[in-house]
Amino acid sequence: MTGAHAHLAQGAGPARRYRPEINHFLGWADDSPATLAAAAALVAPGEQVYAGQSDPIPDLPGLAAVVRRPGVQMLYAGGMPPAGDASEIAELGAAHGAEMLALARLTEPGPFETETWRMGRFFGVRRAGRLVAMAGQRLHPPGHVELSGVCTHPDCRGEGLATRLTNHVTRAILEHGETPFLHAWKDNTGAIALYERLGYRIRREVNVAVFERAKG
Repeated sequence: MTGAHAHLAQGAGPARRYRPEINHFLGWADDSPATLAAAAALVAPGEQVYAGQSDPIPDLPGLAAVVRRPGVQMLYAGGMPPAGDASEIAELGAAHGAEMLALARLTEPGPFETETWRMGRFFGVRRAGRLVAMAGQRLHPPGHVELSGVCTHPDCRGEGLATRLTNHVTRAILEHGETPFLHAWKDNTGAIALYERLGYRIRREVNVAVFERAKG
């Protein structure tokens, strides 16, 4: 939020967050009381935000930690994925924001909002006029791009769409000269096994917390 995505962020100094219409990630530079207070001040009444880091996540003043859950960070370690059949895959953008949000709300691939598509390139598969699968790019630290938002409508699961889209997004990141990575819940062994088959390897465990400020 201080680099490639600085234009999508709010806050100054040691604490930043994405604008609410972009996503709900919150970050800070250190665990000093002043920094944690600055981070907490960026959360509106009734709002939930996500924080993740390798070290234990401290409490934030005035906020309740409604979720604390371990995850894993996976780094791509394979070669260029096969191109496969891309005939159904199309890039998504502003015109598709509402249906991207609807698919994300239905399948819950992680935090997603009306303008999450601004975080990176998203691709999807449409059938009979509706979006049935998508995957895209989210966090963008130097030299790396996160694969995220991988989801498939329940009516179309089991057809390999997640694999095709994961490979497609992975290729797009590699072709841009950057390294793909992703996050998964530590107990989501099915998803981890799939990503390992596609060339991703666990780099480290991470801590994830969801904080909430009570409604005023």
